[in-house]
Amino acid sequence: MVSAGDFKNGLTIEYEGNIYQIIEFQHVKPGKGAAFVRAKLKNIKSGGAIEKSFRPSEKFENAHIERKEMQYLYTDGELFHFMDPETFDQIALDPDTIGESLKFVKENMNVTLVSHNGTVFQVEAPLHVELLVTECEPGEKGNTAQGATKPCTVETGANVNVPLFVNQGDTLKIDTRTGEYLSRV
Repeated sequence: MVSAGDFKNGLTIEYEGNIYQIIEFQHVKPGKGAAFVRAKLKNIKSGGAIEKSFRPSEKFENAHIERKEMQYLYTDGELFHFMDPETFDQIALDPDTIGESLKFVKENMNVTLVSHNGTVFQVEAPLHVELLVTECEPGEKGNTAQGATKPCTVETGANVNVPLFVNQGDTLKIDTRTGEYLSRV
């Protein structure tokens, strides 16, 4: 159990039947009345955020979140298949659970599955991936004073805005959280 007075950023709690992560919080002591804690909570299953005020003495159940590294095997069109590299156990997840998280992930790459009470609710891709450019307009000389970009398609089918000097066949390092080009490899 954790009380609202002991909130920390990143802490996960169970509240009103859902699991929330504390994004930010603030202890407020008004001139009149009792102190309270104002917190911004993110529902880690749906992604929605809410703001709530709590008495510092209110108690909440800690939500234990498990993170397990798994290997992404393949998709058969309906399900995404993952394997535990230690036990070789396989699980399949539906596209609703996956969302956009595998946009920059190739087959046989390792990802992190995040679960609560054995139910996987999120897939985290590696922070950076290296992908081959499969489709891109040819680069142009000049007109780069303002950091101009052009759209390119990488081998997973995702689109990335890249500088004008990137060409088809180049390998790029991409930040999977933002989808931004980082460098050529």
